[in-house]
Amino acid sequence: MLVVGLVPWLFKRWSFNLKRKRRRNYYRNTYLKSDEWKRKRYVVLKRDNWKCVYCGKRATQVHHKRYAKKNIGKEPIKWLVSICKSCHDKLH
Repeated sequence: MLVVGLVPWLFKRWSFNLKRKRRRNYYRNTYLKSDEWKRKRYVVLKRDNWKCVYCGKRATQVHHKRYAKKNIGKEPIKWLVSICKSCHDKLH
């Protein structure tokens, strides 16, 4: 009886992990290399005057405070902040 309830749970977990892996691969290998992302990144860095919002140093990266789970790349600009590499490494 215990096995019957376990099988659907295992399938859901496997399916979830597979979809997450596909989203992550698309995000890393396609979206972050796109012109759309480069434009959005520039807008965020310019908005924050190329300064890290956490420490005030020169920002070289853009950090997502939130991710758009279903529509990758459709996150609003307000979810993004300029950040230096050392602060970005601390957050991840």
